[in-house]
Amino acid sequence: MKSPVSRAELPPSKVPSAPPPRPRPRVSTPPPPPEPGPTLLARGQDGKKVRELQARLRQIGWFGQHPTGTYGPVTATAVEGFQGKRGLLRTGATDTRTWLRLVAMTREPTRHELYPDGGMPPAEPDRRCLTGRVMCISKESRTLTWMIDGKAVTTVDVRFGSEYTPTREGEFRVFWKNRDHVSTLYDTPMPYAMFFSGGQAVHYSSDFAARGYNGASHGCVNVRDKKSIAKLFKQVENGDRVVIYR
Repeated sequence: MKSPVSRAELPPSKVPSAPPPRPRPRVSTPPPPPEPGPTLLARGQDGKKVRELQARLRQIGWFGQHPTGTYGPVTATAVEGFQGKRGLLRTGATDTRTWLRLVAMTREPTRHELYPDGGMPPAEPDRRCLTGRVMCISKESRTLTWMIDGKAVTTVDVRFGSEYTPTREGEFRVFWKNRDHVSTLYDTPMPYAMFFSGGQAVHYSSDFAARGYNGASHGCVNVRDKKSIAKLFKQVENGDRVVIYR
């Protein structure tokens, strides 16, 4: 028996259609780094500004050495790394954009951060150093300047005692000199010793020469330049003044 419904009247079979293609995510191209400003510092330059750059980079972990004041490959690599991290054009040269970003992230370096190994310019001499013969010793700049009638004759790096054995401050006079002195208290050599206050003296220190500011004296004023202290020892006389100040 034929079906009363014709084949043409039957609904079409439902075949699942393929899902519409997913839209591709848009890949946004990051904007290019801003053009660098005028170059302030670059390879081959030397000076205080380079030293400050290195000290600031050191504060935030980009410069692993002590500041030298010389813009060499190590400094350029540190600057380039800092630039890349901050989205700046990696040139290795310090332009105005790089400098302003660095200054905003750091603080002004102290004298000891700028000169951790010594060699910093001598501080302004204390007024007590401006007359006569005097060893003018600044704890701030860690320098000893031998002065005669207000004129600097020579300057050397010095090291002082620790907080437990501090070097005394004030005005003293050299009362005894001993070229080959050995400490009776610590049994250590104190070559070219010039005593000014009890057992405290200005003298050469081989430990200071070897370890720098990683150590401290027992209260004396250590000098690490043996030739300079030997020359100074010949010039300083008993009765000459010693001024130690901050």
